Amino acid sequence: MRLTQWLSRTARYSYQYSNLPESYIKRAMKQVYWVAPKDLPQYLPVELEKKKFRFTTNRPWTEEFRRQNQPGLNRKKVFVEPILDWLFFRGDRVEILVGKDKGKQGIVNFLVEERNWVMVEGLNVHYRKIGKTSGFPGQMIQSEGPLLVTTEVALVDPFDKKPTTVEWRYTEQGERVRISKRTGLEIPIPKNAEETIDYKARSGYPEQEKDTKAEDVSSVTYVPEIKTFEMDLMEHYSLK
Repeated sequence: MRLTQWLSRTARYSYQYSNLPESYIKRAMKQVYWVAPKDLPQYLPVELEKKKFRFTTNRPWTEEFRRQNQPGLNRKKVFVEPILDWLFFRGDRVEILVGKDKGKQGIVNFLVEERNWVMVEGLNVHYRKIGKTSGFPGQMIQSEGPLLVTTEVALVDPFDKKPTTVEWRYTEQGERVRISKRTGLEIPIPKNAEETIDYKARSGYPEQEKDTKAEDVSSVTYVPEIKTFEMDLMEHYSLK
């Protein structure tokens, strides 16, 4: 199986769910329009690289995304409302506010944060035919359409099962939680949110040979003190 075919299977996962290294995703998205010849001294080694991408339901590391953003292909810019604090996670129960499924509730199973999109399992679906040939009528498949988190869906309050607006707040212990503005109750983050292609829960992930050990990450190696940088160096090297 080709690597691109294997990666295309991850297109239904969000960026976080893929658990792929950020350096790899940058390499997969890199597209160069033009490169100056490096063996000719009269040319400067200049690269003209594509920086603007049109994000879709295909994730940036897939072959489908590359075809939709080929070098030289200029598509109409899509303006996206910036969201500083993302409130939706995989596994959340939401209610659809528009369209044919207005008023219905379902579970979020896919996120595209670059476009403020969520997809709800079994709702807002459309049908398309694939594989049609002269001797075969084709096959009808069902696809879930994206919904805007700003205007088209709302989180469901677990207290009364009704849609509500949500904001981030801090508990007395300093934990950041989602709170319903209507009832003031906490909306917990689902367990599905931490699931990736490598593990169902972070606690169940077996440490690999090249992984940084958990105790090394959690150990406190810096103790703040009231002293200058020079004073700290003098104490470290026993200088007077």
